[in-house]
Amino acid sequence: MNTYVIDASVAAKWVLPASGETLTREALGLLKLYAVGEVRFVVPDLFWAELANILWKAVRQGRIRITSAETALRAMRDRRFPTVSSHTLLVEAFAIATAFDRAVYDALYVALAINAKSQLVTADERLANALAAHLPVKWLGSF
Repeated sequence: MNTYVIDASVAAKWVLPASGETLTREALGLLKLYAVGEVRFVVPDLFWAELANILWKAVRQGRIRITSAETALRAMRDRRFPTVSSHTLLVEAFAIATAFDRAVYDALYVALAINAKSQLVTADERLANALAAHLPVKWLGSF
């Protein structure tokens, strides 16, 4: 069974209204594989704060009602993805960030993928384009 590190950009596709969102079909397909037990997900603890922030922004922008955002956040939390402390990934993430001129936030996901011997799946095409040739990063659009 494949294990993937997913970032908040992928999870956002699961919880935000599909109108105005790209790659929703691909994200939902990946979630379906998870739901039937064909893949596993693991996330750094940063994932939860980033997902909540995405939902907060969507509420502020009027893209989603606050009650829907709260429900989505609870539903995501209830999935209980294995979560790894960013503290344990920090040194490796910093090295990745400095070597590839990427934010430490993004590098935490990559460091987890390396440690978990898996791939990071991201909807961030720029991140994937910058790192995929060198590190285990896969763009959601390639699913």
